[in-house]
Amino acid sequence: MNHLQSLRKLGQSLWLDNITREILDNGMLQRYINDFAITGLTSNPTIFDQAIGNSSAYDAGIREKSAAGKRDEALFIELALEDLRRAADLFRPVFEATGGVDGWVSMEVSPLLAADTAGSIEAASRIHQQAGRENLYIKIPGTPEGVPAIEESIFNGVPINVTLLFSASQYVAAAHAYLRGIERRIAAGRNPSVESVASLFVSRWDKASADTLPVELHNRLGIAVAQQTYSAYRELLASDRWKQLAAAGARPQRLLWASTGTKDPAAPDTLYLEALAAPDTVNTIPEKTLRAFADHGKVDGPLADDGGDFAATLEKIGVAGVDVDALAEKLQRDGADAFVKSWEKLMQRIADKAKALADAGN
Repeated sequence: MNHLQSLRKLGQSLWLDNITREILDNGMLQRYINDFAITGLTSNPTIFDQAIGNSSAYDAGIREKSAAGKRDEALFIELALEDLRRAADLFRPVFEATGGVDGWVSMEVSPLLAADTAGSIEAASRIHQQAGRENLYIKIPGTPEGVPAIEESIFNGVPINVTLLFSASQYVAAAHAYLRGIERRIAAGRNPSVESVASLFVSRWDKASADTLPVELHNRLGIAVAQQTYSAYRELLASDRWKQLAAAGARPQRLLWASTGTKDPAAPDTLYLEALAAPDTVNTIPEKTLRAFADHGKVDGPLADDGGDFAATLEKIGVAGVDVDALAEKLQRDGADAFVKSWEKLMQRIADKAKALADAGN
């Protein structure tokens, strides 16, 4: 038994923050499922850009789809869904065993749609239908423009992974969008059981604040914000509004910890996994961090429902010169911009590969 079992025993789901055709082909993903208790995975444009750029495993698919007239986003979505369908099928047993609570994979709508509500709604529905897998989340960013797209997609019955959340207030806005979507389904006589997760990014806080904060406050901001968000999550699940929806058959939108690989080489490599061990949550974990925790991670106990001492920590950080609310907005904007850059790089990489493969075949 490895140390990851201590997280599982607390009721936390462990998902892999990666997908490549290589780990599907060589059986590594299946080994993560068997030996590391991995029960889902997430993807994003950066992950796919690195996967396609660092491997020839996609070349045949790019050549074939390009020859058939596929270009740009349409070609990429087909490539990505080929991987994600295979992964979804590997997780299907746990999906069925948990009644759909666990066993998910995720596919992101184009980051170019981050400010396009209508476009996000259409893309979420189209990609989920094209995927043909129940256990595939569509990722929509929890930006101001994304919030109404989340509500409408939930109303449409599309399972949503809300991404790019950086604060408790951003989480609450996304959670309320989820609740409104479910309430509208109930009012319309539809099945209220539509799964969702809300992904809070953690480590980017500490990287962004390191130059401002004194050493004694390094690597504490991300955890404090996560604790604050967990407190809001627990308050929502205890609310009368949620209890009424649960009684009608709705499922809770689970809180997911994202960006949990340690960025600071001076900090423990299992920092965020140890601090955010919490029941009824998901932790999506980079491979390096996953292996580190399996080897030497430890859990002292579950995260307190009230979030613990986050208020005192946030007060100290504010006094030290970090405007947490302003930084949350900046991190969300920067995150959306970074995904756009990765997306554009990915589209160019696929176009270049398609041309090179076509030229080589002539």
